[in-house]
Amino acid sequence: MNHQNVNYQKELDKLTESLEEAGRVPRLFLHSCCAPCSSYVLEYLSEFFEITVFYYNPNIFPESEYAKRLSEQQDFITNINFKYPVSFRAGNYDKEKFYELSRGLEHLKEGGARCFKCYELRLKESAKEAVKGGFDYFTTTLSISPMKNAGKLNSIGMKVADQYGVKYLPSDFKKKNGYKRSIELSKEHGLYRQDYCGCKFSLAERKELH
Repeated sequence: MNHQNVNYQKELDKLTESLEEAGRVPRLFLHSCCAPCSSYVLEYLSEFFEITVFYYNPNIFPESEYAKRLSEQQDFITNINFKYPVSFRAGNYDKEKFYELSRGLEHLKEGGARCFKCYELRLKESAKEAVKGGFDYFTTTLSISPMKNAGKLNSIGMKVADQYGVKYLPSDFKKKNGYKRSIELSKEHGLYRQDYCGCKFSLAERKELH
């Protein structure tokens, strides 16, 4: 399958319509990279799922930035009312795993092979935890970013789903003005919006551009 040509938003629309028709509210394990990216995704998906937000981002540098984003994610969930329950779980700050997978790829620009390995690291951990918790689906907020390759993300997600035996929820959250809505919600709730993806390589790249 050519994952670049699939409309993942349409796939998600079909699924949510069938859930509503069946009167089902499945449990979703949602990997989140940060509160701003999760804002629209939670507003949207909490209409159909009972969600546990999983903050697992060992790529984030420095540790103070990691802690800031973690706190912001927790605060956002605590302060918003959702249709169905939304809870929170933090993963381990496995930064050594991120640096291990980055070895030899440090020089690559953002959006290349190093990023794809980082996606896979976070999706694998999410899938493992979803299986442990008996969740119906897992997915990630990452596809909301215009900088992220939704086709690649979904391809990795489905491969990981097959490996661990849990369903992957297809997504391209930037569609239907999702990214624009996330900016609106961030302003509305005063969320801290970082100006780089998270890792020290993306931070260095941003500094070079400025």
